[in-house]
Amino acid sequence: MKAIKGLAAAVAILAASATLQGCIIVADGEHGDGYSSSDFRKQEEQNRQMISALSDSATLTDVRSRMGTPDFANRTTLDGARYDVLYYRTHRVEADGNTSKDECTPLVFKDSILVGTGELALSRIPQSY
Repeated sequence: MKAIKGLAAAVAILAASATLQGCIIVADGEHGDGYSSSDFRKQEEQNRQMISALSDSATLTDVRSRMGTPDFANRTTLDGARYDVLYYRTHRVEADGNTSKDECTPLVFKDSILVGTGELALSRIPQSY
């Protein structure tokens, strides 16, 4: 009886392993958050295009309306002027599925008016972030 049970178990294991032989694991760049690397690339390209098309008179409200929620945002008031910095992802530094500030372009606003983009504009704020 033990031999029959052992044989049945061996046949079951053999049958299960035979069905797994055609199994393929596909790694398509999907991350746990549901975004693929191509989604990030599309968003980065779209953000670069929108940033390059911004006018000097763009307002904070207009930019948020057009570009959506930034990946990061900072605000400070210095000498009576309010500075807002919005960070939008524009390039990839590390393919880890996370967005960091060094993968973003800062948009600098003084009293809700765009005064510059990029690290140069950020460095011109009297107090750095």
